[in-house]
Amino acid sequence: MRRSVQTADAAPPAGPYAQGQIVGDLLFTAGQGPFDAQGNRVGTTFVEQLEATLDNLEHIARAAGTGLGRAVRLGVFLRDLADFPTLNEVLARRLGEPLPVRTTVPAALNGFDVEIDAVIALRD
Repeated sequence: MRRSVQTADAAPPAGPYAQGQIVGDLLFTAGQGPFDAQGNRVGTTFVEQLEATLDNLEHIARAAGTGLGRAVRLGVFLRDLADFPTLNEVLARRLGEPLPVRTTVPAALNGFDVEIDAVIALRD
């Protein structure tokens, strides 16, 4: 059984899709970027954009009854791979142990620096 997750606390979808989908004991999120709850891009630095992106993922996770600290997988898309060391520092601080598995790839993002999707456990 599947259940969609939507919250007004995170950036609205840019198309006909859910912010998240629960399947079994896992939450799958749509890619999130540095946008506020009204869909406006926020942050001028990479760190500000990354924090806003992680905040959106956290809001979706909380709407599903879990938290980003239970992430088991992240898919990260970076406009500039030079931001990779900063990404590592922020994720280590925000997520804690055990860290999720992760794939990070360069992407031609239009007007922003980072997008992240996640698979998050609903319980430990």
